[in-house]
Amino acid sequence: MKRLSEKIAAVAPSATIAISDKAKKMVREGIDVINLSIGEPDFDTPRHIRDACIDALNRGETHYAPSNGIPELLSAISEKIERDNHFPCTPGQVIVACGAKDAIYEAMEAVLNPGDETILLTPAWVSYEPCVQIAGGNVVKHALNRKTFQLDDSILERVTSKTKMIVVNSPSNPSGAVFDKNSMNLVADLCQDRDIYAMSDEIYETLVYGKKHISLASLGNMAERTITINGFSKSYAMTGWRLGYAVAPVEIIRAMSKVQQHSVSQATTFAMWGAVAALKGDQRCVEEMRREFDRRRKYIIAQLTAMGYRTAPADGAFYAFVKVTGDDMEIANRWLEKAHVAVTPGSAFDAPGWIRISYAASMEKLEEAVKRIRRLG
Repeated sequence: MKRLSEKIAAVAPSATIAISDKAKKMVREGIDVINLSIGEPDFDTPRHIRDACIDALNRGETHYAPSNGIPELLSAISEKIERDNHFPCTPGQVIVACGAKDAIYEAMEAVLNPGDETILLTPAWVSYEPCVQIAGGNVVKHALNRKTFQLDDSILERVTSKTKMIVVNSPSNPSGAVFDKNSMNLVADLCQDRDIYAMSDEIYETLVYGKKHISLASLGNMAERTITINGFSKSYAMTGWRLGYAVAPVEIIRAMSKVQQHSVSQATTFAMWGAVAALKGDQRCVEEMRREFDRRRKYIIAQLTAMGYRTAPADGAFYAFVKVTGDDMEIANRWLEKAHVAVTPGSAFDAPGWIRISYAASMEKLEEAVKRIRRLG
């Protein structure tokens, strides 16, 4: 039998999904597992968004749509970008993909040539590296300060003549840190001085607590070289809808469109009408979810601190990133097998010695999880 793809064989499976699958298997076996390992809001998609999707189904919006997205959604996204993110955007600079992850993959394929280097700031979300690898690029990792989780001038040591892109994720998965103006300006100056593209993953932009979200493309001339990634999963509790988007210069969007046309074709037609309702409708649902996440955040950080754990600055997203003593993989497995609490080891994010806890769970589950972790000692 002929060998399979060496490129794909070199890609590691998703550690976050692996832990979640193990936890789900235990649940099927009748074990009471509290799953704090995966980044999924535990809220239902708001009613007006669901209704818009149902209306679209009922009126027959079940056929092919333009590959980049229905015009109504492209316009709604461009308006949202100019209003909320403060940089110019036309509908022609937008592509709607099957989730933000799909948009990231398409962007990597569109921009990178074999051997091009992409700088990842660690801890980094698990799928950035595989997307670079599949596109034929090389990953260069740069560790953020493990106290502030901000960027400093040491990033300059990672830049070479082969550097093509730097990936920024603020608010961060897994750390919850939000890049300040100094860190963002450092990225902007680096990209503009060295002619580097930036990918700014802003999927958690509405989940910020006591800080200000800054869109990289709003700084200087960064809109000319930034691919802004966003979507509907986190802000509107629409994970299963698989709707994300990218905003970028037109030539990048055209290249991404080629990838999309020859792979997934388009995002689901009737689901896109739900996304229009999400952007055009009442935004109080977003703020209500943000306030509840903030309540949970304060609780879990206080409890972890009381148990003697140090956490990263939890200023955004819905994660507590916890410093542990010992092998994080072993500790995560022990918490799952002994306490029946599923969390994600930091090694999955190139941060050994840390654990990611998702507080996208009810207060009742968080309180019980804390009791179980405390009992382990």
